[in-house]
Amino acid sequence: MKAQSVRLSIPVLALLLAACASGARPATPDAMTFTHPHHSVHRDGDDLLSAGLGMAGLRTPMAPTFADPEHPTAAELRRRALWTSWRGIADLRPGGVGEAYGSLDAVPGREFHALARLPGTRHPHRVMVQLPDAFDAAKPCLVVTASSGSRGIYGSIAVAGGWGLPRGCAVAYTDKGAGSDYFDLDAGVGIDATGQAGAGREDAVFVPEVAEGASGVTFAHAHSQDNPEADWGRHVRQAAEFALQSMSEALPEAGPFTFDNVRVIAVGISNGGGAVLRAAELEGDWLDAVVAGEPSVYSPGEGARSLYDYTTEAALLMPCALADREDLPLSPLSPASAPLRAARCASLAAAGLVEGADTAAQAASAWQQLEQAGWTAEALRAGALSVDFDLWRSVAVTYASAYGRFRAGEHPCGFSFAAQNADFSPRPATAAERAAWWSDASGIPPGNGVGIIDPQAALPDPTVAGLQCLRALNDGDGEAAARVRAGVEETRLGLPREGLPVVLVHGVDDGLIPIAFTSDPYAAWARAAGREVSLWRVHGAQHFDGFLVLPDYAARYVPLIPYVHTALDQVAGYLDGRGPLPANADIKPLPREGVAAPALEQLAIP
Repeated sequence: MKAQSVRLSIPVLALLLAACASGARPATPDAMTFTHPHHSVHRDGDDLLSAGLGMAGLRTPMAPTFADPEHPTAAELRRRALWTSWRGIADLRPGGVGEAYGSLDAVPGREFHALARLPGTRHPHRVMVQLPDAFDAAKPCLVVTASSGSRGIYGSIAVAGGWGLPRGCAVAYTDKGAGSDYFDLDAGVGIDATGQAGAGREDAVFVPEVAEGASGVTFAHAHSQDNPEADWGRHVRQAAEFALQSMSEALPEAGPFTFDNVRVIAVGISNGGGAVLRAAELEGDWLDAVVAGEPSVYSPGEGARSLYDYTTEAALLMPCALADREDLPLSPLSPASAPLRAARCASLAAAGLVEGADTAAQAASAWQQLEQAGWTAEALRAGALSVDFDLWRSVAVTYASAYGRFRAGEHPCGFSFAAQNADFSPRPATAAERAAWWSDASGIPPGNGVGIIDPQAALPDPTVAGLQCLRALNDGDGEAAARVRAGVEETRLGLPREGLPVVLVHGVDDGLIPIAFTSDPYAAWARAAGREVSLWRVHGAQHFDGFLVLPDYAARYVPLIPYVHTALDQVAGYLDGRGPLPANADIKPLPREGVAAPALEQLAIP
């Protein structure tokens, strides 16, 4: 039997929150608290999947505009957030999502939003439920998900919404304590519950504690002091609880909906994939199945490495390892990135971190070190994208702050975040920039008018000193390093519940979250413990379906989301008694030519 859920109405929740505000604690350690509830209807030219944009609107390279750039409406922000989330995650080429697989037909229905807080945490975060009009209350299904990366509340729309909503399932989302609710310390304003900027400390979703003299821009993942990754599983469970409550109140004649009478499937990719695997380890028969795509997980399995460990290693060594290497995938930033690689080799050689008298020998030394640490040639080649876009550094800076639970203004390597001038010096953010943060930002700078301020930056290799400091937090001495490592240990996950079907889908060419450090060791460890864990290893798939719009990436790689959706199809069929669970598979897509989206038969989906 599944665990019985507790139905809490909005008035009851308000009373609970009032008690918490007055110093009282929730009645149980797992009590869920929600505030600022609001709902909206999306029909007649609007919908749940794309806010009425449809495929044509999502493929348009220009973001939906705001009538007043400094004061967009909540509806304008929602439409743009959906556009941003689809384009950041999905392969929108002709012949891909919405055509060969999935659907982007309008899905009318209702949305329910709230701010949520986990017991013991400092800050609230967002949860959302999308309830389609086609929801079948006689056979209720719920898909629960978490945003990929550090994205806002719509950050899993292409993964969970794109599969669940067209099938009539309710879909529950959590930003898992990250998201794009930035707070501008210089202006003293943040983002309110509707996504609109300019909110004071009383109304802003996220308001950080700051060290004396702190300035610039803050955001929850780095500055909440909650180490949200440690609670990813509880975030997913909480979103499911909010969904059951919202469904029961929206459809009172059919409810109450509980974990006993609603099928619940958890799905996510990247950090969202890690979150649903953390949910799989929670006690209670509340989940029916889990599908995790390219999950960021740190397991006890042999060969597993923490995200912070391999990210700081890659940030420091990979630019040099790729110097002068042929047959690397090209991005628009490759011409600017390539000259910096030789400078990194020289910096590493001067520090005694690589061997060799010239760039070629130093690059070979760096490449060899990475291979000895477990990196495959496929992951290293695909990692060129993260080098080009400075992703390794952006992840390392943010996660160091999160793991160490440092306040804004006390990053142990001196990093901060701010709007920047052309010379990368900090400046105040404009009202128009703040207005677009909630809809446009990825939850981790740089991007959307906010950059990384590095006080150690100096030519000819501007980032190397800061990166050495970040790496030392992984394997060095001192209180700051101890705090970071303690935070990393809080993210190590446990085994999934016995009897729970778990399917992993991961690209062999993933250069951001390498399969060798994550899914491979997790699957082997879990299966050795007798758990029902299957793994689809997809050759020719890297981490970012959204970057397949780049011609060279489109020619080299296949998208991963079609495999995730197919795994969901097969899991749902198994739960319906229509077929077996997905088996382990080593998938090799068929050869193809050109940059068009591959046909389903070319993907060789099991």
